[in-house]
Amino acid sequence: MKITSLETILVENIAPYRGGRYWLFIRLQTDEGITGLGERPTGNALQLNSQISLLRELCDQFVIGQSPFNIEKIWQTIYASRHDYRHPGLYAAPALSAIEMALWDIVGKATSQPIYNLLGGKMHEQLRAYAYMPTDGIWENPDKAGEIAIKLVEEGNSACKFDPFTPLFPHPRDFSLKTIRHVAKIFQAIRAAVGDELEVGIGTHGQFSTAGAIRVAKELEPFSPFWLEEPVPPENIDEMARVAAHTSIPIATGERLVTKFEFADLLKKQAAQIIQLDVGQCGGILESKKIASMAEAFYAMIAPHMYCGPVAAAAAVQVGACSPNFLIQEYNGDRLHYEILEEPIRFENGFITPPSGPGLGIELDEAVVKRQLA
Repeated sequence: MKITSLETILVENIAPYRGGRYWLFIRLQTDEGITGLGERPTGNALQLNSQISLLRELCDQFVIGQSPFNIEKIWQTIYASRHDYRHPGLYAAPALSAIEMALWDIVGKATSQPIYNLLGGKMHEQLRAYAYMPTDGIWENPDKAGEIAIKLVEEGNSACKFDPFTPLFPHPRDFSLKTIRHVAKIFQAIRAAVGDELEVGIGTHGQFSTAGAIRVAKELEPFSPFWLEEPVPPENIDEMARVAAHTSIPIATGERLVTKFEFADLLKKQAAQIIQLDVGQCGGILESKKIASMAEAFYAMIAPHMYCGPVAAAAAVQVGACSPNFLIQEYNGDRLHYEILEEPIRFENGFITPPSGPGLGIELDEAVVKRQLA
């Protein structure tokens, strides 16, 4: 079996644009008629022509004519053949991820197995997932956070995340004691309403200075947050390790890191114990499995990042299903995530059930794709 062609599919999401304003899918075709889906997560990018060109360039040079089973060889060739790709960053690594997950989709279909069965088998019948806490009005009235928490628990959720510190940019910077203690009032309202029934992660985007992050953590420790995410910008692992050494709140990071090499430094320096690898950005399914295995050796857990469309989300589910140190899965699905798949992956009662079909376990609904083409 050989790869014969690449198709790129750019669709426009539906407001409120969960997982990005646009989704960039790829489809690899083989000479035996089996196709594989991949996705290059786009965030809220509007200009994607450069990414489409990169995907075509990589496939023309490294993928077309190759066996889809040679995933490791293709990955290593793309990664190492060009000087500029040896450290791909968030420009090239997501394109490599999209190609890699499409290859796995083909291999799974060719062997009539879900990908998790080809990576050691299913460890988890269900994947615990966390919801996002709606934040409208909670800053003005912290008690409203308690009401929202009660609703989340009633809907079957055991965990959620919200971003209490705004604005997100510029960073890093410090927040006033008044602001920090106001956030503590929000946490206090949640604990008063639901007790220990709901884990609450603190989402940040590298907003704090090191000293500021330590100060925030100390103020919020009494409420036992699930984690403190990206407390400082992720490029300085040493400073994140300093924050981790000063708090009992678990540090979570990883959505902006790529390849096993960056994660190895993070783990070695004990900068985080909750690893938020992004399957659609860090290098793909096998690279994510390698990262998860490295984390397992450090007794660190994975909580895959999932701000993406449904194809990359399906890839994250495959990795979570076969990873012993899986903790929880982010989930950002909305209406189009369900409509655009023939059999959608659903988040219900706080859990995702991994699909049992071959490959990624999903197929696009072509009528919906046609309707949403950008």
